[in-house]
Amino acid sequence: MLVERRFEPLGWAIPGGLVEDGETVEQTVRREMKEETGLELADPRLFGVYSEPGRDRRFDCISVVFSARGSGELRSGDDAADARSFLPSEIPWSKLAFDHARILSDFLKGDRASEAGLAWPGTEDQRR
Repeated sequence: MLVERRFEPLGWAIPGGLVEDGETVEQTVRREMKEETGLELADPRLFGVYSEPGRDRRFDCISVVFSARGSGELRSGDDAADARSFLPSEIPWSKLAFDHARILSDFLKGDRASEAGLAWPGTEDQRR
């Protein structure tokens, strides 16, 4: 699931956003997914933490990445110009924002994707 960013920096990205005051990261991932895609998340699981300096040219930030299954009607909303579900072979690798190519590549090659029931057969050859 990726969203096309409406604002700079443009490109396709994993849905997400900033944690609001009084909010946990788990609450943030559910809120942001609903705002940007219209989907409700079931059982989000921590996938990884990405904190490389310079991963966002606007400011230093840390991404806490979750994997989950979504339900509902997919639609773009909030700051997303579009929202789509991609097969691994369809991911627009050259148009991904930030370091999201690295995150998606890690997800597709890792055992954690299989354990979450979210991996697809043949993904090894379909990554960048």
